[in-house]
Amino acid sequence: MGMSVSSGGGVKAEPNVTPMIDVMLVLLIIFMIVVPQIQAGFKAQPPTGQNIKQHPEDENTDQVLGIDRNGQYFLNKRQIDNAQLEALVTDIYTKRTVDKIMYVKADKGLAYGKVQDALDIIAKGGVRVSGLITDQTPGTESTVEGDIPKVEGPMVPGGKK
Repeated sequence: MGMSVSSGGGVKAEPNVTPMIDVMLVLLIIFMIVVPQIQAGFKAQPPTGQNIKQHPEDENTDQVLGIDRNGQYFLNKRQIDNAQLEALVTDIYTKRTVDKIMYVKADKGLAYGKVQDALDIIAKGGVRVSGLITDQTPGTESTVEGDIPKVEGPMVPGGKK
């Protein structure tokens, strides 16, 4: 065993890790509760397609309009009043001189007419280019030359799993 026997009453040079473990457990519990709430944003299942390029959303520059199954608008994952969409978009894009792009992520069960209405509203608000976000059809890979397929496991030299 690692027990030390000494007759002196000196200072022990062993770290006391119990408080650190307590703090780490509290932080773990906090993150387990908070992270799903941060990612919740809105619930929409985008349509699927083939030949989809990966586009990681940059939260600092990319503006994303989400539309859920009920037609409710979400601007950058925050629910907004549908009537305020044009005013909010105008406020964002009048300050920009370049990069007047907005991405639209709509639920696949939503009627396309409602998506078209949203595209008209954001165009009036100053958006010059709008892109629709979809998901890759499960079990397919892009057939476009130069696209990098989404990899599920570790890569080995030569690009194969």
